[in-house]
Amino acid sequence: MTESAKETFGKLRPLRCELDILSRSDGSALFAQGETAVIASVHGPVEVKLQNLQYDRSSVEVFYKSKSGQQSVGDRFREQYIRNTCESALLTTIYPRTAISLQLQEMEDRAGLIACAINAACMSLLHSGLHMRFLVAAVHCVLHPSGSISLDPDVRAMADGGGPKASFTFAFDSVDQRTVAVHTDGKYTGDQFNQAQEVCRAASGAIFNFYRSSFKKYMKVYC
Repeated sequence: MTESAKETFGKLRPLRCELDILSRSDGSALFAQGETAVIASVHGPVEVKLQNLQYDRSSVEVFYKSKSGQQSVGDRFREQYIRNTCESALLTTIYPRTAISLQLQEMEDRAGLIACAINAACMSLLHSGLHMRFLVAAVHCVLHPSGSISLDPDVRAMADGGGPKASFTFAFDSVDQRTVAVHTDGKYTGDQFNQAQEVCRAASGAIFNFYRSSFKKYMKVYC
């Protein structure tokens, strides 16, 4: 018998975004989902170090700093995951033999940190004016031992029922909401994975709409 998720609970936590918060970057954004918040800044295209030089495209670099300031293996994973996601969205071939540098600072982690970091990175890239194939929206959800799925839970909801059986973070493009990146943790069936993916895909539309409204407000203020 194939096991699938029984119910879906919740909705996206309140979203907040501030653009152009750092004066010495080419693009910057503070992105918050509930109490989870990340600041992202972009520098580039800039001169690239010789060891990172690529003749046909730009080299994308990501530096992630945790709230504690201590580097960990988890931070290295986040850098790689965010770099791969942003690299797929950027038109790097327009900027050969250069570097595009993304710095991310964790401000608060109250669940869904990777999704929040990707969304912060996307908004900072949008603010920078760099050419992109598409925007990216990341959504987090968890599978509980009961079989139910919670969308974008906070720390309290994560702890319900003794903690989640599995967690999922999906990143989708803005063209046709295709999945461009996935991170999972825990045990789940194929049906549960597919249901979690569709729950997050449906929620990504609200994030793309939020991007548009946030950028329109920014343009009205500064133009």
